Amino acid sequence: SPFAVIASVGTVNTGAIDPLPALADFCRDQGLWLHVDGAFGALLALAPELAPRLAGIERADSLAFDFHKWLHVPYDAACLLVRDGALQKATFAGRPDYLAAAGGLAGGEPWPCDLGFELSRGFKALKVWFTIREQGTDRLGASIAANCAQARVLERLVTNSPRLEMLTPVSLNIVCCRYRVAGWDDERLDRLNANLVAQLHLRGIAAPSTCRIGGKLAVRVCITNHRSHDDDFAVLARAMEEIGGELARDAL
Repeated sequence: SPFAVIASVGTVNTGAIDPLPALADFCRDQGLWLHVDGAFGALLALAPELAPRLAGIERADSLAFDFHKWLHVPYDAACLLVRDGALQKATFAGRPDYLAAAGGLAGGEPWPCDLGFELSRGFKALKVWFTIREQGTDRLGASIAANCAQARVLERLVTNSPRLEMLTPVSLNIVCCRYRVAGWDDERLDRLNANLVAQLHLRGIAAPSTCRIGGKLAVRVCITNHRSHDDDFAVLARAMEEIGGELARDAL
């Protein structure tokens, strides 16, 4: 029988956020564990103007997120928060004879290996500490808010273009759009937009990826660079129009 619900805060393709309060109510009523996958979206908490979108996240039984995404920490560094630490330890702790120690260098509680799978591990927390110490949470939060605002800038550019179209509204920092040609079916447009993404890479303009929205191939622009400026997205939109036009003419 079901034992847990996994909610997303910032889905990979579109950055969508699940209705956390409703899911928390459901899990409470059904006696289910609520885990929140906040891989990058949980860090909205650092941006005061965006943090309200995380309402309900505080009711999760566990929350996972990455420091190496929107916090710009070198890969890899992630975090798991659990409400019931004793339950976490009871699940993973194990002390075979070769780990038993009464004191000395191995003395003290808890052992990190009692809280997860890894026994040997590196000092990943150090690079996280350095990043937060040097940048500060206010500055990091401002960068996150700026990326979300830049996604809105690109969304407006696409919406106002006669040759580009949005495939889904912007939720956070991800823009899903495509080049369109009147009279072309989705299969032809998929091929054109896949080639468009490749050309954006090869010409050194930008590095979007692709995904599918409603079965249609989208140019997926995920904005996480703290060095990005609004003008960069005007350059990108113009390049998409120009290169898309070239590819469409070549296909005729």
